[in-house]
Amino acid sequence: MPTKKQKKSLLSPGHRACAGCGQLIAANTVVKALGPDVIIANATGCLEVTTTPYPESAWGMPWIHSLFENPAAIASGIRAAMDSKKAPLSLSRRGAGGEVKIIAQGGDGATFDIGFGLISGMWERGEDILYICYDNEAYMNTGIQASGATPWAANTTTTPSGSGPTIDAIGSHQRKKDMIAIALAHGLNYVAQTTIGYPFDVTNKIKAALKTKGPSYVQILVPCVPGWKIAPDQAINLGKLASQTGLYPLLEYINGELVKKSKATVADVTDYLKSQGRFKHLFKSKQGAEQLKHIQELANQNIKKYGLK
Repeated sequence: MPTKKQKKSLLSPGHRACAGCGQLIAANTVVKALGPDVIIANATGCLEVTTTPYPESAWGMPWIHSLFENPAAIASGIRAAMDSKKAPLSLSRRGAGGEVKIIAQGGDGATFDIGFGLISGMWERGEDILYICYDNEAYMNTGIQASGATPWAANTTTTPSGSGPTIDAIGSHQRKKDMIAIALAHGLNYVAQTTIGYPFDVTNKIKAALKTKGPSYVQILVPCVPGWKIAPDQAINLGKLASQTGLYPLLEYINGELVKKSKATVADVTDYLKSQGRFKHLFKSKQGAEQLKHIQELANQNIKKYGLK
């Protein structure tokens, strides 16, 4: 038990996440920005599995897990219950907190794929809920299968790289789903994209989303140590390079208008790709070299689309 001088941790250490896990670094940053006056509905995934092995929990605020696909529906139910009780009161035992905020969160599989329909419904209803996506670009908890967030040419267990001349040999040959554009198409009041390479940016965007009435969406790139086949100390640097190359820019939209963006300061995407085992096959063949050019073009398209120069 914490002493009177100690502050209760909102996300306790001792969980089962990998050393250097980008998602847990991000989640710890997020909960510090959220504060104690929140209720979190969490999807199935690495974040849930590593932090809540029965009968333990690392979470120091109200937190509920149901199914892979439905944290948005759970959050909607909590929101409706709170509204019906007219209970904007603080959950903080210190009695100094503000209005209780409802949070739904999940990985890219729960967000881009399995829970997409329920998220869309929540957004269509205009509910005052913040949805946070921890994007590690595949189903990392269940075996590193490709998701709708998996980038072009990434090697996963369902999009394996090979040595043949066909498109199947390059790894994933689908383009990453643009959830930012989809969120904007729903008319959300606040939409942002960031990476764990910039913790202060994560903090600022979570706090901005909390201040926004109505639905909001924050998407955070969180490098995965086993899924990306990287060293435990690489997550932060790769989060920075993802943004600096233009492949995963920092973006902030308020009422549909792009108000802040990062600059593309690293011209060559290979600086980002070469240290990731999921892309190592691209550096071994002529076909791989062609795919590197294609990925560079994807970054260039982002630079032009968002004006990152």
